[in-house]
Amino acid sequence: MPIYEQTYRRYGGLRLPPCRGWWVIARTGLASALLDRRFVGLLLLAWAPFLVRAVQIYASANFQQVGFLAPTVETFRTFIAQQSTFMFFVTVYAGAGLIADDRHANALQLYLSKPVTRSEYVVGKSVILVVLLLAVTWLPAMALLLWQVTLTGDAFLLTNSHLGPAIMVFSVIEALVAALPMLALSSLSSSRRFVSVLYAGVVLFSGGLATALGAETGRGWWSWLSPEHALAAVGDAIFRIQTPSSAPIALAAVALAAIVLVSLVVLRRTVCAVDVVSS
Repeated sequence: MPIYEQTYRRYGGLRLPPCRGWWVIARTGLASALLDRRFVGLLLLAWAPFLVRAVQIYASANFQQVGFLAPTVETFRTFIAQQSTFMFFVTVYAGAGLIADDRHANALQLYLSKPVTRSEYVVGKSVILVVLLLAVTWLPAMALLLWQVTLTGDAFLLTNSHLGPAIMVFSVIEALVAALPMLALSSLSSSRRFVSVLYAGVVLFSGGLATALGAETGRGWWSWLSPEHALAAVGDAIFRIQTPSSAPIALAAVALAAIVLVSLVVLRRTVCAVDVVSS
């Protein structure tokens, strides 16, 4: 049929509601990560401390001789702190290439040339890493809490009613503080290896600098320079644990907020449909 005889035909496909691009990006990224056997092995390894704690809770609930193993609020706070090591490896493995791989394949321009906004793209990539991080912090911690309630009843939960919300709030803060800086660094390069080394360097350097300055000056408030130390101070406050914190709570909270804000500014400037190269 000649082109001039073609008439307009309405689109007969499925119409998706607007602002759903982030969900497509997140769903595809999560499915791709879970198909990686090495990454799944890392996730399973991250759940090993959960098994140890679960056995301790079971023993304390059924044998009086080991009643000292009964969990407290500090037990759950310590468990999440121990999971920070696995958070680091999950962040590096799953997050380094989230934007860097798209830049390497020139797919960033393709993403943003579709009806997908820059905000939807960033949100979709962020959801991927945040969900994976929550899978090694919030999910096992809540599973431990449910295991404790199953074995001993509601008395523990009623006595510590703030524990569930505290686990949720702190896990989300911890995931955001890890995910957004990683995405910001990933948007600066097209090499996931370079991003991995850069992220590890920033984390180790900030921790070493805070420790060195604290030892040199004898003042613990330098620990706000390290995201890990700042998170520890904020975590103690959220879990209502009275421990001598090396960093003031307000200063630690401001430091974490600054990390998130700077990461968002970097993402806003680097995630764009056209790379402008100045001559």
